[in-house]
Amino acid sequence: METNNQKNNSWKHRLHEIIYEADTKAGKLFDVVLLIAILASILLVMLESVESFDKKYHDFLNISEWVITILFSIEYFIRIISIKKPLKYIFSFYGVIDFLSTIPKYLSLFFIGSHHLAALRALRLLRVFRILKLARYIGESNNLMKALKASKAKIAVFLFFVLILCIILGTVMYMIEGEENGFTSIPRSVYWAIVTLTTVGYGDIAPNTPLGQLIASIIMILGYGIIAIPTGIVTSEMTKTNLNSVDTNTQSCKSCSAENHKDDSQFCYNCGNKLK
Repeated sequence: METNNQKNNSWKHRLHEIIYEADTKAGKLFDVVLLIAILASILLVMLESVESFDKKYHDFLNISEWVITILFSIEYFIRIISIKKPLKYIFSFYGVIDFLSTIPKYLSLFFIGSHHLAALRALRLLRVFRILKLARYIGESNNLMKALKASKAKIAVFLFFVLILCIILGTVMYMIEGEENGFTSIPRSVYWAIVTLTTVGYGDIAPNTPLGQLIASIIMILGYGIIAIPTGIVTSEMTKTNLNSVDTNTQSCKSCSAENHKDDSQFCYNCGNKLK
């Protein structure tokens, strides 16, 4: 006969398999239903922001949002109790996103308008690649993440250089244009330099002197070259990754919640726990 501990482990294991993995029919069905609920929730938030629609269907939208929020709350609680180390999930990327997507409606009881933050639930749609097992996208997303991590030091140095450049250019433009042309302070001039260097060009501040316009033209041309640099850094790192090795394994370790295991993995690469 099964002991109480064995029974508890059995139903927890079953819950974990359904909620965290997409290799079974039940798991895939759960995730597809979850995605539909997320899309419905985002649609409700968007429709509520349309004043004419909200006036006509306010009660329906409000009740629907509460129903979905309660369902998400139950799902969040089940995710916590179905793993051995709940804190691993709570403080993981998806754990934080799940929490942030659940609380806006509750916060609306105290802070008016905060329920619109429910649009954060869109981030939960990132699970679609794992759920539908789109191998090519899973592999490409993993390769992109590896490339970004490998190039973070280079990108940090690049951004630091751009910041210094903007401070210098902003200070120069402040000296050339002065307050009479809208460059009322160095911080405001640095703001203009950043907007111009990134080729956004809001137009709220513009140089009026010939020298200032010449420098602005140089900054705009320089901006096109600077924007391309991060792309080159990441692309260079991506060429170093093995683009042919794509693992579609969706198993999540029930002990530490680690994902992205190799297809033939029998044990978790993070904690050594035996996988299904």
